[in-house]
Formats: sequence, structure tokens, C-alpha cells
Amino acid sequence: MNDLFGALGFLIPVVLLFLLFISGVRIVTEYQNGVVFRLGRFVGLKRAGFRWLIPFIERMVIIDLRTVARDVPPQDVITKDNVSVKVNAVVYFRVIQADKAVLQVEDYLYATSQIAQTTLRAILGQVELDELLSQRERINHELQQVLDARTDPWGVKVSNVEVKHIDLPLEMQRAIARQAEAERERRAKIIAAEGEHQAAEKLSLAAEVISRNPATLQLRYLQTLVEITGGGNHTILPIPLDLLRTLGAMGTRPSRPEPSRPGREEEDEDASPGHGLS
Repeated sequence: MNDLFGALGFLIPVVLLFLLFISGVRIVTEYQNGVVFRLGRFVGLKRAGFRWLIPFIERMVIIDLRTVARDVPPQDVITKDNVSVKVNAVVYFRVIQADKAVLQVEDYLYATSQIAQTTLRAILGQVELDELLSQRERINHELQQVLDARTDPWGVKVSNVEVKHIDLPLEMQRAIARQAEAERERRAKIIAAEGEHQAAEKLSLAAEVISRNPATLQLRYLQTLVEITGGGNHTILPIPLDLLRTLGAMGTRPSRPEPSRPGREEEDEDASPGHGLS
């Protein structure tokens, strides 16, 4: 009996010590850091691996170091040119200093989300609607820089900010559509005018080349007749170009003045005032 009590008296402290040891065991994974407090005071960080804390004296807060993606809810924004739009975005950030994320802010996830909303409204309120639609990459970069500077005291690194969707009023969508249509029509007219100008220049050069050799005009005339007859059943009556030139010269020749008749001149003299009755 004494041996039994002696064995129990030995096993009970061993079991208690074992349970006390087990209660202080912590496993920190590779993507986590542990912030250790001893009697309420910060004493250091615990990296990945097997860690043991003094039970009832030390406490450890686990912080995830992986990149977190948070949606920014749609925000009502009035742009610089007084256009009301709704904009939502997504923010990518991660903790790079676990001790600051615990000591400097109560909840770094909530705080980062809230500051992203206010920064989104502030930055987009300083740009015009055209810049918001066409220069989104520059705006994203500016948002990332501002957010990163504001979350740096918390040990949070904002790696990227992306504006996902811009909700425009229906009237503004129609105005933008009309503007785009007018711009396309303007470009089409400019392109057509440039084409006419280039065609006129080429025709002028071709006319100069043809005028150097009259036989070239005859060959071009015959080629045009071949192209016309190749499109279907047509009856073509070719007219020699020499005949066309002769007819053109006859049409432009000045007419000769009619000879005056003697009898008409005498009648005119008799009708003059100097030959009246005395």
C-alpha cells in the first residue's frame, strides 16, 4: 500500500508537469508570426515552428502574413466636373510587421478597409470623369501610394488597388454615346477627305505622265473599254480619239464675221440725220 501511494505521489506531479508543458505548446505555421506578451508586455515575435510559452504568464497573438484582398463597397463620388458616379474597388495588402499590426491598431483589417473607402472618395473627387474613364491605371497607382503611406505605421503594405466598376447615370451614358458617335463621324470625314486629296494628287501625276506620250492615252482608252465589256453583255461602239480631237477642235474654232452688203450700207446712210429733207 505504501508503494502504491508512493507511485501515485510520483505520477501525479509528473502528469501535472506534462499537462502544464502541453498547455504552453504553440505551433506557428510558415505564413504566420506570433506576437508574444509576457504579463501584458510585448517581449518579441515567434517565427514559424514549434514554440513554447510559459503557461498563464505569456500569451501569443497569431498574425497572418499572406496577402489579403478586400472589396471596397460602392462609393458615391462626385467628380471634379460635378458628375455623380458610383465606384467600387478592390485592395490587396499584407502585414509585413506583425508587432505593429497588433500594437498600433485594434483591427488592421477593418481599419484598412475603412481608410480605403475614404481615400477612394477623396482621390476620385479630384479628377474629371474623362480622366476616371481613360486614365484608370494612373488613378490606381495614386490610390496605392496614398493608402500605402497611411497604413505604413500599422505595419501593413498595400501592394495594389484596382478600380473595378464605374456606374454612370443613364443620361451620362447617352451623352458619352453621342460624343463617341460624333467623334467617329469626324474621323470618317477626315479620312475620306484625305483619301480624296491623295487620289487627286495621284491623278494629277498620272495626267502628267500620259501627256508626255499621246499613245499612252490611246492604250488607257482601250483598257477602259476592255474593263467595261468584261463586266457583262455590253455593246460598245469605239470612237477613235483622233476623231474626238477633230470634233473638239471644230467646236472651239472662232466663227468668221459676216461681210456687209452694199445695199444695206446705203440704206443706213439714207436713214442718217444728215440726209434728211432741207
